[in-house]
Amino acid sequence: MFDWDVVGGSLPAFLDGIRVTLLLLAMSCAAGFVLAVPLAVARASANRWLSTPVWLFTYVIRGTPLLVQLFMVYYGLAQFEWIRESAAWPMLRSAWFCAWLAFALNTTAYTTEIFAGALKATPAGDVEVARSLGMSSVAIWRRILLPGALRRALPQYGNEVVMLMHATAIASTVSLVEVTRVARDVYYNHLMPAEAFGTAAIIYFVLTAIFVGGFKLLERRYLRHLRPMATTAARA
Repeated sequence: MFDWDVVGGSLPAFLDGIRVTLLLLAMSCAAGFVLAVPLAVARASANRWLSTPVWLFTYVIRGTPLLVQLFMVYYGLAQFEWIRESAAWPMLRSAWFCAWLAFALNTTAYTTEIFAGALKATPAGDVEVARSLGMSSVAIWRRILLPGALRRALPQYGNEVVMLMHATAIASTVSLVEVTRVARDVYYNHLMPAEAFGTAAIIYFVLTAIFVGGFKLLERRYLRHLRPMATTAARA
């Protein structure tokens, strides 16, 4: 039988785990977004001196598992004496900072490629019209290219945020007490896997539904101009 008393008694711990999960997600997404915008501009540039280093960064990060990256930051950097003696060591020995750094770098790589792809998909006619109106290059980037790219990237970026939220489950491997770590502790304490991991699954499902619904609302608002075109194409 499913023991609801175990679930009820564990809810405060799960609520704390949700707080840690959402805080790590928010901090990582914020840093990743801020870094990805200028990197995406460089990635989409025709100048290979700008685009190639960014491509190399995103290729390496996307080509290796996030768990390996987390272990490299948390465990790997500590083996170098010059790092342990540096001013950055108080931060790099913190599980919170290392988890945030690994997640931020990972989402930066994926978000950079999402935004760069959206920039490259900008219709040439939009830029030509802006130039014909006398807009400067800076104004075109500020009013045409970047806003349009961010709108087009919403569906893919929403998927990235949801995937990163799921990935926060591995933060427990470096001692962060998020949702999965709480579920594991409940299991160890009561030996009831259905109650422990079933509750975690429900929490992740609800969070996923909230994020997906939120991004759907954003898409309805900022991608409204694409809906008539999609309807016409479907009828054709």
